[in-house]
Amino acid sequence: MAVRKVLRMGNPLLLQVAEPVIEFGTEELGRLIEDMFDTMAAEAGAGLAAPQIGVSRRVVIFGVEKNPRYPDVEEVPTTVLINPVISPLGSEMEEGWEGCLSVPGLRGRVPRHARVRYSGHDQYGGRIEREVSGFHARVVQHECDHLDGILYPRRIRDLRLFGFEPELAAPGGPRSD
Repeated sequence: MAVRKVLRMGNPLLLQVAEPVIEFGTEELGRLIEDMFDTMAAEAGAGLAAPQIGVSRRVVIFGVEKNPRYPDVEEVPTTVLINPVISPLGSEMEEGWEGCLSVPGLRGRVPRHARVRYSGHDQYGGRIEREVSGFHARVVQHECDHLDGILYPRRIRDLRLFGFEPELAAPGGPRSD
């Protein structure tokens, strides 16, 4: 349908808690999801939350097959997740590099739960429940943070591990190894 403008860090909508979806299977919800997939593909993203395109609804999409922004990660199934709930499975945390379409050109090292269970609904109201780990767990946590008004820089513990991609990857930089 349409590639929409991705809101950037500093836009007040990205700091708000998104509203739950009440009706499933509607034309409006279908158009929103289609626009989200078009926008994610145009930006080579691994995921996208509705607030990132200016819609305050608890809708996220994600999925990774081959992605130039994430060349070394395992595949993540293409998913529409509405009104999600995430529960950690254990206390183990993993640090990993993250970027965001709303924070273009920057990356940061972010701690996330290593294993999570997430649940919610697809666009027609069907129940989704999965237990995941690795990059899949990282992506779903990152996207669901958007629904609560949290951008990944707020989760970075050491700001020396936050910066512009070319500088981080330069010889001697934290991502140069």
